[in-house]
Amino acid sequence: MEAISNFVSAINGLVWGPPMLVLILGVGLFLSLGLKLMPILHLGEGFRLMWQGRTGGDAVSEGEIPPFQALMTALSATIGTGNIAGVATAVFLGGPGALFWMWLTALVGMATKYSEAVLAVKFREVDERGAHVGGPMYYIRNGLGRKWAWLGVLFAIFAAIAGFGIGNTVQANSVADVLHTNFALPHWATGLILMVLVGMVLIGGIRRIGHVASALVPLMAISYVVIGLAALAANASELPAAFAMVFTDAFTGTAAEGGFAGAAVWAAIRFGVARGVFSNEAGLGSAPIAHAAAQTRDPINQGMVAMLGTFIDTIIVCTITGMVIITSGAWTSGESGAALTSDAFALGIPGGNYLVAVALAIFAFTTILGWSFYGERSVEFLFGVKAIVPYRVLWILAIPVGATLKLGFVWLLADTLNAMMALPNLIALVLLSPVVFRLTREHFENQRKVGV
Repeated sequence: MEAISNFVSAINGLVWGPPMLVLILGVGLFLSLGLKLMPILHLGEGFRLMWQGRTGGDAVSEGEIPPFQALMTALSATIGTGNIAGVATAVFLGGPGALFWMWLTALVGMATKYSEAVLAVKFREVDERGAHVGGPMYYIRNGLGRKWAWLGVLFAIFAAIAGFGIGNTVQANSVADVLHTNFALPHWATGLILMVLVGMVLIGGIRRIGHVASALVPLMAISYVVIGLAALAANASELPAAFAMVFTDAFTGTAAEGGFAGAAVWAAIRFGVARGVFSNEAGLGSAPIAHAAAQTRDPINQGMVAMLGTFIDTIIVCTITGMVIITSGAWTSGESGAALTSDAFALGIPGGNYLVAVALAIFAFTTILGWSFYGERSVEFLFGVKAIVPYRVLWILAIPVGATLKLGFVWLLADTLNAMMALPNLIALVLLSPVVFRLTREHFENQRKVGV
């Protein structure tokens, strides 16, 4: 096991080195500038379209689920342990400055997520069951041509395997860990309960996942934000100093304090960007797989709905977690991961650790559902619809296994696979960026003409 861990660690150091961080931020910045900061400037319109898309899509729409459910399915896979354990790990390893780099990753990531969804709807297909399928593997093949199909195959392979890390075992492991700590529930029991609940939902496919996600995701996200704001209110006097620390430490590093070993600027950048991407998944190419199923004929409208996922996940939810950790002072305690977040909330409000445990369990449950859909679409691309049922069975069986693994190795493996699936997608986004820019320009020109 140690040899495997060392091998994965070596690969992780390569794929999450400076070139990858430059690539993720660089592609996001390139798309942001190419879109003339449209995702940030039209944030309000994105929320309007999301609200309109609760019951259905365009008048002549085609797809499986309403735009709102597509976003909630993507968010169900996005809002997970990255928002609780991931943010805590970033602050523990990179200091408060890591939160600044998470914000930066999210701001440019909105353009990335927008572009992914635009391409997913533009180049999606209808499979032999009549379902709309899309995502990086399809916009690589249909947008770049058959000569690039191998890149789509690589993405599908990485995504199908990565799902078992970021979307399955990491989630099950974190839930089992936090429930054992707070409620003394055995790890194996958590694994079995999750396995049964996930199995019951997956039988219904994307439509049932969409219904469950649209009910649970808004409820859990709003509840978590309210609890977080209550914890911040208890430490309100510390907020100005905490924000100052986030900005200064992002460029100067963080000195050792208490149980915190200290961190250089590079650590803040590395762990802020890595955990930011792990949390909001901008650039990974996962979310567009869900948005391709949306009931819409307008790629731009769905893109504007999709970009909200990054904003909600990182700018809102991750910020709440990070600021609670910093204002409470718990970040210097020597704890890490979900345990650090639990301690921070407990310092802010009575029983806060139990609320975090419940929130993490629900976050992780919906993440497992969302990522199962991503994995299914990936294996369908590789092997056809006949591969879906066997994949579901493996997915469900992996949950109790993940619940009993050691957290460190699971995080390491998931982190590594994330970067490997991002590479084909980021290459495709750059090569297909002219399509995104043209469609966006034409959309807003037509809007202006209609307005006149």
